[in-house]
Amino acid sequence: MFQGYTQETVDFMWGIRFNNERGWFLEHKQQYQTQLLEPTRALGEQVYEGVQAMLPREPLMLKTSRIYRDARRLFGRGPYKDHLWFCVRTGDKDWTGRPTFYFEIAPEYYSYGMGFWQAPAELMEAFRRDLQAHPAKFEKLVRGFEKQDIFTLNGDSYARSKGEISDRLRPWFQKKSITLSHELPLDEKIFHPELAEEILENFKMLVPFYKYFAGLCASVAHGQQREEI
Repeated sequence: MFQGYTQETVDFMWGIRFNNERGWFLEHKQQYQTQLLEPTRALGEQVYEGVQAMLPREPLMLKTSRIYRDARRLFGRGPYKDHLWFCVRTGDKDWTGRPTFYFEIAPEYYSYGMGFWQAPAELMEAFRRDLQAHPAKFEKLVRGFEKQDIFTLNGDSYARSKGEISDRLRPWFQKKSITLSHELPLDEKIFHPELAEEILENFKMLVPFYKYFAGLCASVAHGQQREEI
């Protein structure tokens, strides 16, 4: 069970940001493992179990990031990340194109939510066709989303109009990819076990969006255009 992060967690993340080299990391590897990696894995396990209970028919799995950067893609950066994340996702090979629940902790903030790492253009085209053909059900989801103040709609948008759609759906319709996220500066909540339950409670409002996009992904995969979500 997740017991909370500690001030040592925060100290390590700032430390690796400003001392991003192998010697410093090896000296502080025990701190990394016990204060950052292990609590992130514990939080991930608890969130995974809760999300799986919300979506019992989904074959979900937990993935926790590595602190080591890909040596082929350093681009002048140090070999270590200063943050960690985990995601709860399906086991599909192309999982980056499917809706995913996630949590990330960094020196200045933590965030969590649901969305796509990289929504395929084909999927977003199907999404726009579905909104135009059957707007009512997604409008119902959006009206509920507009009543809450935890998650925000994020993702790059097209500057030019992608077609005719209602004003309520336009911000969604214009997206290149979609993420519903909640980001906060590091606060006292990260030091307490209750963080896991708060994340799960907030994830409940994202489950209808997950189901919608998971269904859309399945339709695209089978080359079908749904009559209704």
